[in-house]
Amino acid sequence: MPSWPSQLECLHHNCTWEETNNTISKADPSPPPLNYYSIPLLTAITVACTLLFLIGVAGNVMTILVVSKYRDMRTTTNLYLCSMAVSDLLIFLCMPLDLYRMWRYRPWRFGDALCKLFQFVSESSTYSTILSITALSVERYLAICFPLRAKALVTKRRVRALICLLWTVSLLSAGPVFVMVGAEDTRECKMTHYAVQSGLMGAMVWLSSVFFFMPVFCLTVLYGLIGRRLWQRHRETNMSNRVSHRDKSNRQTIKMLVVVVLAFVLCWLPFHVGRYLQFRSLDAPSPLLSLLSEYCSLVSVVLFYLSAAINPILYNTMSWKYRGAAARLFGLTDCLPPRGPISRGSTLLT
Repeated sequence: MPSWPSQLECLHHNCTWEETNNTISKADPSPPPLNYYSIPLLTAITVACTLLFLIGVAGNVMTILVVSKYRDMRTTTNLYLCSMAVSDLLIFLCMPLDLYRMWRYRPWRFGDALCKLFQFVSESSTYSTILSITALSVERYLAICFPLRAKALVTKRRVRALICLLWTVSLLSAGPVFVMVGAEDTRECKMTHYAVQSGLMGAMVWLSSVFFFMPVFCLTVLYGLIGRRLWQRHRETNMSNRVSHRDKSNRQTIKMLVVVVLAFVLCWLPFHVGRYLQFRSLDAPSPLLSLLSEYCSLVSVVLFYLSAAINPILYNTMSWKYRGAAARLFGLTDCLPPRGPISRGSTLLT
């Protein structure tokens, strides 16, 4: 998880590197392993994260297989969802190192390069997720409010190119992580002295906040406009049956997307609050800020991985078409109840 641990994480515990080193310097030149939280708390978090890992990896792999294997599932919307599934898998790839760092914050035994790499992968993957959600919501806005224009503009080829562009932007935006974190002389995977002294950490905090709050604002506006448009159509009494069926499909699609967006926002808000508190503690060291930052970090760890695991659960719960494709994947089509015809206007997993 891209928590960017700083040099003040020991503030509440009074366990600075120098104090620890001076205490044992005569007996052992290397500092002992150190974890900052109680064993029962760490055990509970580890169990929760392990369950999320199993559910998330299985669910996201299934999403990728469903979209890639079945032609009828290869819609423009599902391409975005497939990209989000890749992001979530990369996030889970970093989980073992994240849990290790919680259990044994120091010494970091995996080298400076891996310290930088796993923070970079987590950061870039989260950027990619929020950009994909935003792009997907823009597509739904065009499809519902400007259907003829969307039909001409939104093609699979353009969506694939846009997804590649979003990943490029995400990777470039997360690039400063390579100089912002590292395993320096303290043998801890944490914020570098350069990042703190040069103001790079502050710049990255603001960048990550922009990547979160600006899309959330845009999504709020987009879904407000979409909701108004669907409500206007619903009140019209002279709609044809085909348009009515299309709008019913659109409402189901938007309902699921809104739930996905809300889940993302609720899972990520504590993380950004904790990161801001951590940044403020650098300007004005305070035991209270440090304590609040630590507990926000603990909560956000579980929510962070929950956000990476929850999307396939939502698809399976709210989308009959996804359940049908998943059943086909496992050869369970005979277990599915009959379903009416799918509208040509249905472009999501519904």
